[in-house]
Amino acid sequence: MSQVMDDLYYTKEHEWVRVLEGKRVQVGISDFAQEQLGEIVFIELPEVGSNVEAHEVVGSVESVKAVSDLFCPVPGKVLQVNEALEDSPEIVNDDPYHEGWFMEIELEDIQSLNELWTSEQYVKAIEGEET
Repeated sequence: MSQVMDDLYYTKEHEWVRVLEGKRVQVGISDFAQEQLGEIVFIELPEVGSNVEAHEVVGSVESVKAVSDLFCPVPGKVLQVNEALEDSPEIVNDDPYHEGWFMEIELEDIQSLNELWTSEQYVKAIEGEET
């Protein structure tokens, strides 16, 4: 079974959101997502300073198996991207919840977190996909 972190929020597209401080959040893809993709070879991330909407395609994740869209889970402004992924995208395979984060966003509205899944809800969703 894939690892699911209890202190994160999740989406049906397999992104996770970690609340940092204030309205800052960090975004990445789940362990389940990186397992499904296989070896990740390239990641396209949004531009720092860009405004993003929830459910908007903001980049892509390319693996040896496929190219998948990267959806933004929350609305806000991109404050930072993980530049280490440019040279070493495989970090996401090794550590999707810590070193393999994708971007930091300043939330437009903190209430948008209420639209995301808890870890318990996400586990139920991926258990259905794994069977």
